[in-house]
Amino acid sequence: MQGKTIAAWLAVLVVSVSLSATPRKVHVVGLGAFKRVPYTRSGDPAGASAGDSNLKIRPLVVDGLVKEWTTGEAHDVTDRSFVVRRVLRINDELPGEKAAANRWVWQRGPWLLVDRVSGHVSALKLPDYDPGVSQVSWFRDYAAYCGLTSSGKSLYAVVTQLAVRKPVLAKKLSAFDVEGRGDPVCAPVAWERNPFRVTFSPAGMAAVSFEIVPGSAVLVEDSDDAPEAATPAKAN
Repeated sequence: MQGKTIAAWLAVLVVSVSLSATPRKVHVVGLGAFKRVPYTRSGDPAGASAGDSNLKIRPLVVDGLVKEWTTGEAHDVTDRSFVVRRVLRINDELPGEKAAANRWVWQRGPWLLVDRVSGHVSALKLPDYDPGVSQVSWFRDYAAYCGLTSSGKSLYAVVTQLAVRKPVLAKKLSAFDVEGRGDPVCAPVAWERNPFRVTFSPAGMAAVSFEIVPGSAVLVEDSDDAPEAATPAKAN
């Protein structure tokens, strides 16, 4: 009886060692080379500047496959996660137009959070973020930008931290006039490390600064992939 018990424990130990020794899948994540695509204000009225004729885009590649198209520079949040802005290719055909017209336009979109280890890509939902107004300035895991309320009537100074629901800062800067807005609406936000401070510079207004109480990063990164199922041993 004792011999059977020892044999059973040995079998469990062998299976456990086998599972723990199973290699985990390694993901390959990166950004490809830039290329230029036609781009105009009529195609992307929210994001294009007057006179823009092309947009630099590059692919986000995961395990050899193009997952998304992106624009602008990426920002490393941690040693394994980074953020980059997505760009979308939108169908511009009017109802009834022939498909042969093949009308497609590129538009700047939301920001993506990319995990190099797990290969996971997720869209970020930044508070009061507007693709045509908000120029995001990143520092650590914080994003600072001029935000626009859902009503489109108020311009806000926004600082948000990844994985935190409520913004760290949300202060009204001014009423927002679509017709009289500057281009750009706000210059990129300036960051300072000590003291921990951000400075907003809306068009037609004096710069305004806010000191931020820094908090610990709360971004949770996925663990490595679960081990793959062990291959059953073949009978001799």
